[in-house]
Amino acid sequence: MDIRKVKKLIELLEASDIDEIEIKEGEEAVRISRGKRGHSEGFSQILHSPQPVPSVATSADNMESKVVNEPVKENKDSDQYIVKSPMVGTFYRSPAPKSPAFAEVGDLIKAGDVLCIVEAMKMMNQIETEKAGTITEIFVQNGEAVEFDQPLFSIA
Repeated sequence: MDIRKVKKLIELLEASDIDEIEIKEGEEAVRISRGKRGHSEGFSQILHSPQPVPSVATSADNMESKVVNEPVKENKDSDQYIVKSPMVGTFYRSPAPKSPAFAEVGDLIKAGDVLCIVEAMKMMNQIETEKAGTITEIFVQNGEAVEFDQPLFSIA
């Protein structure tokens, strides 16, 4: 989908009272929404695309934390909550390369806290948690490409 079309959709959304719009072209789909009113300003965007996004190397790749690169086995009996990526994009643990990570293993978090950013089509999308608890694992390395519904964090 052409980026000019996406920009035009954003402009149309800004000029109207509509909170969300979704457009499908062939196998590609774009959904743009204003997000939760009163919660945050700006737009969030979700892109579903059949092609994987290439990984982007950053200078913050050496963040110290327990990061696991093994497949995640979800245990239905476990009290672990898995935060999954809501979109295809590039995973970033901090808001800028030299900034501290939003969350580390062992951090106590509350519902609504930002855990990471997933960049999709040059838009930075903050990923928030819906559950409070302690981060037990981070499944993705900083700067790695992530897929839709891919596990990012485990919270106990």
